[in-house]
Amino acid sequence: MTVSPGLAGAPDSGVIVTIPQANVTISGMPLAVAGSLCSMVNSVSGAPYVLPIGSVGMSFGVKINGQGLVRMGDQIPSGSGILTVLGPPAAPFVTDKGAP
Repeated sequence: MTVSPGLAGAPDSGVIVTIPQANVTISGMPLAVAGSLCSMVNSVSGAPYVLPIGSVGMSFGVKINGQGLVRMGDQIPSGSGILTVLGPPAAPFVTDKGAP
C-alpha cells in the first residue's frame, strides 16, 4: 500500500500489520477493516511509522463489526494523504463490487 502524499511529500509505502477483528476470515486470514494498522516507511528518511486505515473510501456493501471491508484498489483518506491499497488480494476468489 502507498500513501500519497507521504509525511515528507513523496509517497510512502507499507503493509497492513494489525487487523482489529478476527471473527471473519478467508482461508484462515482475517479480513482488513477500517481501523486496521499499517506499518509505513517514510520514503525520504526511511523512518518507520504506524498509520491507521481511515473509515471512508472502502466497501459500503460488506461490513464486519460495523467497519467497512478494505479491498484491493480502495483509495482511503488516511493520515497525511490518500492510502491506496495495492495487491495481491487476500482471497482472489471473493469479490465485492460494492461502491467505496
